Amino acid sequence: MAHMQTALPTSTPLQPEPAPINIGATIRAFRLQKGMSQGDIEKRTGLLRCYLSRVENGHTVPSLDTLQKIASALDMPLGQFFSDEVVRDVPGLSLNEDEIRFLTQVQRYSAHLGEGDRRLLLAMVRKFAATATLSIS
Repeated sequence: MAHMQTALPTSTPLQPEPAPINIGATIRAFRLQKGMSQGDIEKRTGLLRCYLSRVENGHTVPSLDTLQKIASALDMPLGQFFSDEVVRDVPGLSLNEDEIRFLTQVQRYSAHLGEGDRRLLLAMVRKFAATATLSIS
């Protein structure tokens, strides 16, 4: 008698579900990283600031068209919102929104400076910091 074999379906291991994306928090992180306010995004997209706030706080999920507008306002590709790369954090450094915005603006404005101008800018910042420290004492 011939041996009969039945083919059993092979089970494929279950792949873990990807973690859900909090698109609002992602948008806020990129916006702050670029030193922009919700008002800046409003001006560039026509989307109301209150709507952007609702998106960033997770109360509203934007359409892909709206995400494209926001990405364009941030001068970045739409796919960057869904990238696995994390917005860079510096260990041991805790900055508030205003400090992040300020440092990002300094970075943006100083990006095209030559080495000599950067040294001059840093010297000026040191001088301001020393003056501020003396006036606080």
